[in-house]
Amino acid sequence: MAQITRYTAQTPPEAPEREATAHQLLRAYAAFVIFSGFAHSAWWNLLGEPGAAVVLALTTAGSIAIWVPLIHRHGLRWRRLPWVALGYVAWALASVLWSGWPGSTLLTWTLLAAGTLQGLFFAHVLTWHELLRALDVALKWIVGLSIAIELWVALIRHAPLPPNFVTVAPDADPQIYWVRGQLFDAIIGDRIQGVVGNSNYLGILCVLAFAVFAIRLATHPPYAAMQTVWIALTALLFVRSGSATALGAFAGAFVVLLAVLVMRRARTAGERSRRYLLFAAIGAIGAVLVMQLWDRVLGMLGRDDSLTGRDEIWTTVWERAITRPVHGNGFSSPWVPWDPAFDGWIVDHDLSVFHAHNMWLDVFFQLGAIGAVLMFVTYAAMTWRAWFFAVDRPRWDLDGNRPYSPVSMLPPLVAAMLLVQGLTESGPIMLWGWTLAVLFSFKMKLAPLVGVGTDVSATAKPAR
Repeated sequence: MAQITRYTAQTPPEAPEREATAHQLLRAYAAFVIFSGFAHSAWWNLLGEPGAAVVLALTTAGSIAIWVPLIHRHGLRWRRLPWVALGYVAWALASVLWSGWPGSTLLTWTLLAAGTLQGLFFAHVLTWHELLRALDVALKWIVGLSIAIELWVALIRHAPLPPNFVTVAPDADPQIYWVRGQLFDAIIGDRIQGVVGNSNYLGILCVLAFAVFAIRLATHPPYAAMQTVWIALTALLFVRSGSATALGAFAGAFVVLLAVLVMRRARTAGERSRRYLLFAAIGAIGAVLVMQLWDRVLGMLGRDDSLTGRDEIWTTVWERAITRPVHGNGFSSPWVPWDPAFDGWIVDHDLSVFHAHNMWLDVFFQLGAIGAVLMFVTYAAMTWRAWFFAVDRPRWDLDGNRPYSPVSMLPPLVAAMLLVQGLTESGPIMLWGWTLAVLFSFKMKLAPLVGVGTDVSATAKPAR
């Protein structure tokens, strides 16, 4: 006979499985390495060349030590590697055979190889959401330390901060300083440099931070109100960096964001086609307007028609690049300023210029038409996948009405930012710019859906 009881027949509730401590440490390590990549110049200015080399060596060795056992245990989908990007890395190494500066080629190729390895490593071991969180933490450190060091120099030190805290002549060019302490000098238009020591790089990192912080906010994280505070602090740094390149990258990323949102509302293939035609028409009209109003646009940005001397740099580099148009003069990204081939070749503010201020010209100069084609295919493939990664609704069965993930907006925004930056800077082909390109190229092939299937970290095993 059935009796009334207060005890349920269902399975008693259990506490959720706790994430393995090893994986928590991996996430923290990823944030530190990504921060070190973004702030490579900060390590250089703080610890000098030997200290920066030690940081690079330790993070590279650490990633190898973590990754090799994971590959042995879980395997690696070799066919999904970004083989064209790896082909570019191999071609850069091969250029030592004909390079006019073989020592610089081997030195900077080591940086390229280390950045490539880190991009592949984090694409393989982190899920999309973990990658977003790692970028979020790393960029918050960049923003926070930039404001802290600017405040310290302006309010406590009361004097510009030179690299490695060395003594600098009173009449030295201001560009030589790590931080000039001009956070409160907005009235006279002085630009701040932040912890990275460069106004243009600080501005570009702020554009990346806008995208990462906003997407992270859209995922409804804990303490969402603080996320808006970080966005406001990033806006302050962005405005005070005064970078025209960063402003262009922000505009490019914003246009891509609007285009993706418009395309997501298309319900049929015909509607998509009409919107693509609309985008093409708007792009053509915009290009004509920019060409017609170019001088006025530069005036609004506070720049002259030489783009702050870049036209002279481009002319000089082109004259040297065209002498070896097929295979190039030899890889060196960045140009090593103490190498006789670059020391005093192009000088700006009494400093030897260390890149061509245009990624495509830089690649053509170093690796010729072959290198330029490899780089073009690398970025074209990444952009193509990033667009459809964001535009196509997530689908792996007959259900075609699943909601979009906010994380799917990250690859196209990063691609837009890098491509616009590459018009006046060489950052997208070296250091953290190249790492991001490799990372997203591999991640989109490895995990084409956010949170489903292959988007599961190999090391994310709960404790038992």
